[in-house]
Amino acid sequence: MRKFVMTALNTLGLVALASVAFAADGASGVSVNAAWATAIGMAVAAAGCGIAQGMGLKAACEGTARNPEAGGKLTVTLILGLAFIESLAIYALVVNLILLFVKPLGA
Repeated sequence: MRKFVMTALNTLGLVALASVAFAADGASGVSVNAAWATAIGMAVAAAGCGIAQGMGLKAACEGTARNPEAGGKLTVTLILGLAFIESLAIYALVVNLILLFVKPLGA
């Protein structure tokens, strides 16, 4: 039940932020609403990736503490996982920059 509530709240938040980002007026430059929406979107993405990286590092440290012989395999897996998580932050940055500078609805 908790997972469903969190998913529903996240979806509602993303829909609310997307509508603000797409509501850019036709004036030249970047609207203030779009700038705020992309800033909040990037903050949420960075926070999520930071939490995920912390959880991954915590699990790798606990695994190495319980089984020191598996430290090499855990380190390789950890570095690969951290790279994947960081790529999600980069994808979020690209999407936010597209929302900020491209007029998606062809105003």
